[in-house]
Amino acid sequence: MKILIYGLNYAPELTGIGKYTGEMASWLAARGHEVRVVTAPPYYPAWSIREDYRGKLYRTENANHQDPTEPIVYRTPLYVPAKPSGIKRMVHLFSFMVGSIPVMLRQAFWQPDVLFTVEPTFFGAPLALIVAQATGAASWLHVQDFEVDAAFDLGLLPARGPVHALALGLEKFFTRSFTRVSSISTKMLERALTKGIPQEHVVLFPNWVDIDIIQPQPIAALNSFREELGLQDKIILLYSGNMGAKQGLELLAPLATAFATGGAYADPRVHLLFCGDGAFRPQLETLVSGRPNVTLLPLQPFARLNDLLNAADIHLLPQRAGAADLVMPSKLTGMLSSGRPVLATADPGTQVAQVVGGDGLILHEPCGLVVPAEDEATLHAAAARLIADATLRATLGAAARHYAVHHLGKQQVLEQFERNLQSA
Repeated sequence: MKILIYGLNYAPELTGIGKYTGEMASWLAARGHEVRVVTAPPYYPAWSIREDYRGKLYRTENANHQDPTEPIVYRTPLYVPAKPSGIKRMVHLFSFMVGSIPVMLRQAFWQPDVLFTVEPTFFGAPLALIVAQATGAASWLHVQDFEVDAAFDLGLLPARGPVHALALGLEKFFTRSFTRVSSISTKMLERALTKGIPQEHVVLFPNWVDIDIIQPQPIAALNSFREELGLQDKIILLYSGNMGAKQGLELLAPLATAFATGGAYADPRVHLLFCGDGAFRPQLETLVSGRPNVTLLPLQPFARLNDLLNAADIHLLPQRAGAADLVMPSKLTGMLSSGRPVLATADPGTQVAQVVGGDGLILHEPCGLVVPAEDEATLHAAAARLIADATLRATLGAAARHYAVHHLGKQQVLEQFERNLQSA
């Protein structure tokens, strides 16, 4: 197939949507498909365009298809705010669509079979549909985040009034025009159906993990992060990934306080390790400043990801109330594959609660503990329970690995996606 991928985020971004879109494009190209990608220069999660991509508005990578096993990648300009706010985010997203217009229109002459676009950003949906219509290509919208809903539900834009009504109306109109609409969880697909998308057009396309690269290390094994940080004998609670508004990271500072000397659950064995970058990181640094039981690390290269995830005794997955079915945290796949238990904040019935808590709808055994979103006291008590019970941690971690192997393996997910593309 000739597959045109249109999305804001792409490799070499190490986290979130860019990581998955990059891996998908490379996998499809290696399978023998002709793949082209229209995207932005890497900027996420630091909200700053990477230095080696500055100084040139448009650039093409693998232009003459020197490597036939990799896609041709077209980078287009966009505005990246240093401190993203609601309005600045909207301008940022809109600027990518505007900057990509000439490149996308030029791809119409290539005559793709499938035009695959990723939300965010939904601003690109009309342009994707225009190119698909002009070429007779199947159009596919893949929803990683329901960005329109999230913008209102998380308070980035006013949740009432004409702006709200207009945005939802446009979203419904354009979404229903795609040949296929996919998303990364069953709960997100249910939300898609409420927007009027026909059942036969909806496809599950979950995020995946390379279970051969991210795999459990023995608890007693030497770990490079524990060695470097002098944490060999600690019980580590790890948060790793994007540090943004929807993560609910403000819950982590009180958690550190609860286990520090003088805290409600004071325990000298406990250490919290936060690794990543994003808009909320400066605030998190301020909140945990001076706490001896907290270490902050920058985003780590992929080559060290398995060691990082295995440094944890417990993975932390905080989320703000209302976000759990608007977004499905991409970091969860690696947490599960590492064979460590997850402590998540999510409301009952949400996809995160079902996966981590094992409520019987998805798997038989829980992969961790789930507490209500933004409930500090219950979060602290659940953390104390896991810290005190090594057997429980081992049981939950084994279930997490089992779930990753049987539901999230990269090869099986992408092979099914390939079949769905051919069907479309």
